[in-house]
Amino acid sequence: MVKQISFLHAADLHLDSPYKGLSYTPSAIFEQIRESTFHALEHLVDAAIRKQVDFVLITGDLFDNERQSLKAQVRLKRAFEKLEAYHINVYMSYGNHDYIKGNIHPVAYPSNVYIFPEERVSHFTYTKNDEELAAIYGFSYENRAVLQNKVSEYEIKDDTIPFHIGMLHGSIQNNTEHDHYAPFQLSELERRNFHYWALGHIHKRQILKEDPPVVYSGNTQGRHRKETGEKGCYHVILTENDVEMTFLPLQAIKFTSIMVDVDDCNDIFELEKKLQTKIEQISSDVPSLLELTLLSTNEIHKEWTRESLIDEVIELVNEPATVKHNWFYIYKYEMKINTPFNAMNSYTGDPFTEELVHQGENFPVKTSVGELYLQKKARRYLEVLSKEEEETIKQEALELVINELHRK
Repeated sequence: MVKQISFLHAADLHLDSPYKGLSYTPSAIFEQIRESTFHALEHLVDAAIRKQVDFVLITGDLFDNERQSLKAQVRLKRAFEKLEAYHINVYMSYGNHDYIKGNIHPVAYPSNVYIFPEERVSHFTYTKNDEELAAIYGFSYENRAVLQNKVSEYEIKDDTIPFHIGMLHGSIQNNTEHDHYAPFQLSELERRNFHYWALGHIHKRQILKEDPPVVYSGNTQGRHRKETGEKGCYHVILTENDVEMTFLPLQAIKFTSIMVDVDDCNDIFELEKKLQTKIEQISSDVPSLLELTLLSTNEIHKEWTRESLIDEVIELVNEPATVKHNWFYIYKYEMKINTPFNAMNSYTGDPFTEELVHQGENFPVKTSVGELYLQKKARRYLEVLSKEEEETIKQEALELVINELHRK
């Protein structure tokens, strides 16, 4: 008889995430946003029961903060207790967000939960019907950062066990987009002869390698505008000769980016109607937070923006959309008017304007807002500005100031 195991691979639950910058949304919607990580956890549990898996892997960052809230720990305990009733084990590790020494009031989880206790790689053995079927290897962050390569510590301890699975919360060594925690090379993982690598830390799901599978499941619930689309886990079935992986969406709320060409809208009511039509065409089985980009070459839209008419249209569009079961809410919008603004060439010969442009183009945006990021309370609600965002801020500010100065 062919040996087989079935499991869910999840990571980065970030329970009780504060949802930076969304507290201005209507109170009913904000409450759903704040609960979304917990609802995604519930969906994870339901999927495990529905798929009748042997166990669930959670590779780090179950919590958003090292000082894990009592609410988050109790909700997680209840989820694990539900899995225990169905004889489903949980194997979990702590990551850089929820490292062991940061939590001074840990909750005791039920007996079906196996937690990697330290930064040294160790393993648990999964047994079914008195047969040892899988060895699951991993480690937990004891402190906020693990900077050394841990791959050499993943050693198969008993080659009579059919399946060997590695859990690793870290990033590829040459990844420049994320912090280099527990860095590794793909070739190093391949040489360990494991049957599956369950990765965590990177929130974008991706299959780095198929044989053997080296997989980031991504996070279970998007938390801001850079985490769009479906979020969830992988259902994995391992046999001695094959592997089957299926992505299961778990998110309670979806972050979605949409673009709408409004160039032909010469009347503010036409704009409202166009946006209503566009939103009605969006299909989603969960509520959606929309980041809207309006594309135009129409100069009249600059006037609408200055007079806050676009803001009023967005409010009108949001009103009926938020009362639906699978609601939509435009939480952020940008009007991109493609009429190139060259401040230096617009008012040449005017010394004041030329000096203003010079100062504006060299204005240190990051330095000027730096003090905000030093404030502990403010930092929770701020995202780090990219170079592109800094340039956009400077150009929009220059255009606004110069147009107002020379307005007739």
